[in-house]
Amino acid sequence: MNDNELKNIIEAALLAAGRPLTVDHLVAMFEESEQPERDQVRKTIDALNEEYAERGIEVHRVSSGYRLQVKKELAPWVSRLWEEKPARYTRALLETLSLIAYRQPITRGEIEDVRGVAVSSNIIKTLMEREWIKVLGHRDVPGKPAMYGTTREFLDYFNLKSLSQLPTLQELRDIDSINAELDLGDAEVAASEGDTQQEVVTEGDGDTDDMSASEQDVVSTQGDEPETVPQADDTIH
Repeated sequence: MNDNELKNIIEAALLAAGRPLTVDHLVAMFEESEQPERDQVRKTIDALNEEYAERGIEVHRVSSGYRLQVKKELAPWVSRLWEEKPARYTRALLETLSLIAYRQPITRGEIEDVRGVAVSSNIIKTLMEREWIKVLGHRDVPGKPAMYGTTREFLDYFNLKSLSQLPTLQELRDIDSINAELDLGDAEVAASEGDTQQEVVTEGDGDTDDMSASEQDVVSTQGDEPETVPQADDTIH
């Protein structure tokens, strides 16, 4: 198989998949006798991006793998293809999500201690339904409260490969800075300060397949050393 054929196959797969694909996924498409080397697949992806340099699409690497997507700078035009109103998220929801992202694993009570107000059940429900957060375990204290952390879907949605790509806490002064740094795109921030406001949820993103090797997808950037939590995510190849 020549390089051009391999490039066409990988391009078609990324277009048809509708979700990120790892190098292992791409290699597995081929019969054993014709499977390309992993480095060859990576070089082919680089070659595609060279061709896309002056075009409106790109192959972008996120937490779950590689995906073919529209370039960010073209979003204002492409987004007009969809007539439905964008999702609206309250300040309370974004503050809660930010605390989970930066201080995971963290319990609901710890979030409330930082924010100084109760966390609405609707906020946790919305974040769980969006598959942006998950229960990582339970803290070994009375009541065994759930500890929350972010997911690969969270990273994929915000176009991140890992939590290390989040802006540093020193760069963030308030929730408006968080909104700008994370580039929420179609998510409008509601100015309401109430924690009981109902959140509007859009359709979830595509499913994510398991990878071939495991890694830990949560980090704790502040606070005490957390209890052991499950290691659920995988390494991108």
